Order: sequence, then structure tokens, then C-alpha cells
Amino acid sequence: MTSTPCSGNRKLILDVDTGIDDALALAYLASFNEVDLLGIIGTYGNVVADTAVRNTRYVLDRLGLHHVPAMAGSTHPSWADSFIADAGCAQFHGVDGLGGFGPVADSSVPDSVVVNAIPSDCQTCSDGICASEAGTCTSAVRRLISVGGYDVHDPHANPSTDSFALSFAMGDRAMRADTVHSPALPEGVRFIIDTIRRFGSDVTVVATGPLTDIAAAIDAAPDIASSLQLVMMGGTLTQEGNCWDATAETNIIQDPEAADRVFHSEADTTMVGLDVTHQCLLGRAATAGWRGTELGDFLADMADFSIEANAKADARLFAKGMPLHDPLAAAVAIDPGLVGCFDLPMKVETQTGDFHGTRGRTIGDPAGLIDPSAPRVHVALTVDHDRFVADFAHRIAHMVAARA
Repeated sequence: MTSTPCSGNRKLILDVDTGIDDALALAYLASFNEVDLLGIIGTYGNVVADTAVRNTRYVLDRLGLHHVPAMAGSTHPSWADSFIADAGCAQFHGVDGLGGFGPVADSSVPDSVVVNAIPSDCQTCSDGICASEAGTCTSAVRRLISVGGYDVHDPHANPSTDSFALSFAMGDRAMRADTVHSPALPEGVRFIIDTIRRFGSDVTVVATGPLTDIAAAIDAAPDIASSLQLVMMGGTLTQEGNCWDATAETNIIQDPEAADRVFHSEADTTMVGLDVTHQCLLGRAATAGWRGTELGDFLADMADFSIEANAKADARLFAKGMPLHDPLAAAVAIDPGLVGCFDLPMKVETQTGDFHGTRGRTIGDPAGLIDPSAPRVHVALTVDHDRFVADFAHRIAHMVAARA
């Protein structure tokens, strides 16, 4: 897929798992006349990939960005064969990913649609043969199913059956455990490769979901790595994580292997993690200023859903509002001066246990202590939060008023 001809403006590709903050990032970028959105790739994460693409197209259309192509990326992490959205994401983004305000089809699907997703009696497989008495798993090699970044047999795997039912009703097959086939190179990954080969470092990739697509692009086309300008939302270095272990961050836990490959590539990577996004909180006073138009009400409804969900999850940390995770990453791609970075060789732990740490942890790579040529990641540790939050709220308010 090709995009419209580009001007001399800032060129961006977005790789998203379109939940609420991804949608708000799109709205924020739509407020800039000097930004060219070359294309947007929907991948798994907050929702399954098909839903991410559908949500992206829906938000773009509501923003009047009909010319921006939306395409499919990876449907599951590099370590698994398939993906199921977890209940935690549904808690923060709604069953449809957009707080219930997206293109939701009839979700009155009987519970029977999920019966074959995870056999209730399926135990840990031995030698590739499932121990289920029902014999549901018949493959000689056990299929790996990711439930929000955790293997289906992990006690932390918490599938959102409501999300599964909705996805089934809307025609998604990516999250079904018996659907493991996907294109060797998804359309979105090919788009990243082709666009970077065309524009080089003049285009910035903003990844606000798992890094599976980015790693796949580098693996398939190593020549693009030295030209890849990447701003990613994910990880944490100085703060707790937001997963079960309070160490890993959600986007990283989805595919630690992919994130680790990106960190060790030649890509010019800026990590916008919880260290800074948790300092950028949007409250209801700001969203009230967006209301009064169809578009403004839509954006405010989604944001208010997230504000309430975050307050319920951690009233201490999010008393002032929702963290602007993905919008901050988008903003940094336009204005790097919003954050102060520490350049550090980084790695992602891919195992849990003695001498491994915790799977999904983003931490300094000790190899950098002895190898001065080890790749460095720009890790954002400080942020001009007052300036960003005020500008974000003002730009959305001005945009919705102008498009009324």
C-alpha cells in the first residue's frame, strides 16, 4: 500500500494497538499541519490486530484523515503462534479498545464461541503432546498462545472472554487459538521497510504497542536499521512496571524477545516509558473543554473512561487523571526537547529466574560496560509535563472547535 505524496513536513509512521491512548495520540497528531502521517499499522496488544486496524480506521475517519492508509501488522508476538487479549486491557480500554465508543458490532455472542479457545482441562504439555483428556490439542508441537504477553498456561494469563466474543462477532480470527497462520511478512511490516528505504532518517516510526513489527522489519531488512528513527512507548527504568510482577511494562511483556532485538539493533531508539508517561496526567477539567461537538464528545468520552479506570486501579498514582502514554511518545517524535534522556546500552530480560532477572524487565545491558560500541538507547527520564499536558489539551480543544 502506498500513501499520498509527501511534503517537507515531519514524516511519521505509527505502529499502534489502538486503544484509548493510541486514539488520543492520533487526535493530537491531527492537530499539526506540519505532520505527514504516511501510514498507520495496527497490531495486537490492547486488542487483537484486526480490531486495532478497524479502530484506527474509525478514528482516522472521525478526524477527517481519510487519506491516511491503515494496514495490518503482526497478529501475535514473535514467541507465540496466536494471541488473546487479556482482561487487564479491557479494564483500561473497554472491550472494543475504545471504551465502548468505537465501531462496536453486536456483542451478544453466546459464551460457546470461546469454548475451543482454551480447553478447560488442557494441562501443561509434555513432549509436545497435550495432556488434555479431550484431546483438543492434537498438534505434535504444542501451539504457544499468548494471553496479554503470558503463556496460556501461566497463572497470570487472564483472557478477556468478553473481548473474544466481541472479536468473534466482528469477524476477527487473529485471537483464536486454532488460527496460527499469518503472512510471512505482514503488509504493515513491508510498509515500514519500503518507507524507510525511500525516506531514510527523514521518517520517524512511532511504536505505541509491542515491538514485534519493528523487530520483524529489521530482521527482514537489516539495511534499514541504521536509518531507522524510532520513538517507542514502552518499558521503564526507574519506576515500577505495570504488569503482575510490578517490574515489566505492558508493551514490553507482550514480546520481550522482539524488544530486546530492537534495543540491540542500530536503530536510533528513544524509549518513552513509565518513567515519564506517569508524570503526564490528563484530568476531567481538560476533557470538559473538548465537549460540545460530535468529535469533541467522542474524544472526551474515551478519555473520561480511561481517567475513571486508572483512578480505580491506583487512586494514589492517578488521582489527577489518566497517564498520556502514547500521546507523549507521539509528541516526542515531533518535539524531542519535551524529554531529557540518558543514553544507555539497554536489554530486555527474556527469562525469569536465577541469573536472568524478570522476563520483560528493561534494564541496562552490562555488555555496554566493556563494549563502547554497544548500541545506546535514549531513555527518557525527565519530562516537561506541565507544558506537554497543557499543549495536548489545548490542541485537542482547538482542533475539535475548528472541525465543528
